[in-house]
Amino acid sequence: MEQERKLALLIDSDNVSQKYLDGIFDELSQYGTVTYRRIYGDFTSQANARWSGKLLEKSITPIQQFSNTTGKNATDSALIIDAMDLLYNSNVDGFCIVSSDSDFTRLASRLRESGKIVIGMGEKKTPDSFRAACTVFTELENLLASSSGSAAATDKEAIEADIINIITKNDNNGKQTGPGEIGSRLQSKYPDFDIRTFGYSQLSKFLEDMPGIELTKRNNSITVSLNTEDAEEDEVIRDIREIVRKRGKQGIGLATLGQEIRKRRKNFNVKLYGYSQLYKFIDSIPGLKVKGTSANRKVFSE
Repeated sequence: MEQERKLALLIDSDNVSQKYLDGIFDELSQYGTVTYRRIYGDFTSQANARWSGKLLEKSITPIQQFSNTTGKNATDSALIIDAMDLLYNSNVDGFCIVSSDSDFTRLASRLRESGKIVIGMGEKKTPDSFRAACTVFTELENLLASSSGSAAATDKEAIEADIINIITKNDNNGKQTGPGEIGSRLQSKYPDFDIRTFGYSQLSKFLEDMPGIELTKRNNSITVSLNTEDAEEDEVIRDIREIVRKRGKQGIGLATLGQEIRKRRKNFNVKLYGYSQLYKFIDSIPGLKVKGTSANRKVFSE
């Protein structure tokens, strides 16, 4: 198996909210193992107070930079200096720079010139110059949506959802998925992941017992794929239409609809159908329409 990339995660706290942190680690699990975890800012300020609990949870080292002057602070300089130290004095394979600030554009370019993968993450407001300088750039708002259902490693349903997501992404890239990759990716996201927690001694047995997943053995290799027989998309859509139709003109709340679907189909998972969020799947069904804001979506029959 190909050796995992070692990544350095460098966060500019002045330009990023702590609410994105779970999504950041979830996204990075597909690129490698986060070896260095550092965040830069003035943690004596009220603006950064909410970071404290998250730093302990994710074992992130805070690099304190006091705001001694107005205007440009020392955070950017400290992050850049550390990045260059890591470039020359460590064996990291890539960097993840989390910021919406264009000041890191030249740093991203320099790291790429040295043959390192540079994963940029920032909000929608991030300037094009920083986006273009990165090998890959991801908008943090997208990570917030996809990580809203994440849970602890002891939650088997959350783990199954993560595995389905890994398989789906590989399928979209024309790549097969093996148990080794799944085990490695889960370990990257959940450092305390251990199949013995669930009463298994082998990862393959753990995967075999998941209804949405199928293992195929050929000679000495094993591939993991989605169990399309359990998907039964047409029947699921028929159930959804029936639930919405019974609510009449007043429609049904999206969250309530999700609960009703799972009452009928215990193993329902929207990712089996190629969607990351329930409302996108519902909106794709002819005759149904999702209306309202993200906090108050309702589904109606057209």
